[in-house]
Amino acid sequence: MAESAEKEKVKWTTTVIISSSLKSCEIATALENRSHKVRYSKSVENGAIIFSCTGVAFLLMDTKEYSMSSEEIFLAKIEKFINIHQNSFLVLSAALHGLKEWKLMFRIQQRFLGSNLRILPVHNTVNAINLMCTIAKITSKPHIDSICYRMTTTKAYIIEQSPVWKTLQKININNSFNPN
Repeated sequence: MAESAEKEKVKWTTTVIISSSLKSCEIATALENRSHKVRYSKSVENGAIIFSCTGVAFLLMDTKEYSMSSEEIFLAKIEKFINIHQNSFLVLSAALHGLKEWKLMFRIQQRFLGSNLRILPVHNTVNAINLMCTIAKITSKPHIDSICYRMTTTKAYIIEQSPVWKTLQKININNSFNPN
């Protein structure tokens, strides 16, 4: 247990590729302050942040940006992004997620239903950074292996210790169940 607690205290850092359009943004500064190696690129989509160690990509958009442009331009930008990035997240920022913002998220979900896009509603920079770093961290190789191991161990423990499972074994439900 103590070893696990020590591992959690070690700061996780990685290389982050950020769109040049975000160079003067608070998000870029916040990532640098967390000791991540930030690299700027003109070749990535405006508003994109890519964690290179995991291939997770985030597209930052503000709900104000939606109201300033046409819906088709907004949706085309999202579509281009998810066609390029296999593991993509739309970070939709709004100071308050009211009815208008929830309707927007619902329209985006309807349009991209079945795609690899996940929508993260956020309120501020700190919220966005915490979500992005957490997702990138848990999808990185050493962490995903640890999570898979813990889930497998937990599943085995539940099966061994479950009173329901023990009852099913006692009445030998496995051999007597016939769906026909």
